[in-house]
Amino acid sequence: MGVDEYIEGAPEDRKAALKRIRSLCQQHLTDCSERIEYGMPSYVRGGEVEIAFASQRNNIALYVLKKSVLDKFREHFPKSYIGKGCIRYPRPEKIDFDLVEKMIIESQKSDDRIC
Repeated sequence: MGVDEYIEGAPEDRKAALKRIRSLCQQHLTDCSERIEYGMPSYVRGGEVEIAFASQRNNIALYVLKKSVLDKFREHFPKSYIGKGCIRYPRPEKIDFDLVEKMIIESQKSDDRIC
């Protein structure tokens, strides 16, 4: 399965958000390869997943796997929505795509290690 098939298999009310996250990743993660890793769309550089996203049972999850990057934006999210490397969006229509873009850009620029 490729990323196109993954998104097409998602619930209808999530497809637009997943496509937009993918577009932002493709636009800014230019030195990453896009592929399915761990069952979800992932952006890999140097053999490590840096950013990934998934349509899960109760949310869309965005994985920002550089701790320093996620910590920089942690204050923008309720504690129940954010974990060590994952932001959970229970309502796709409430995703702040400007903030998502900023996190993706920060991840691209960062040389920090993956958490």
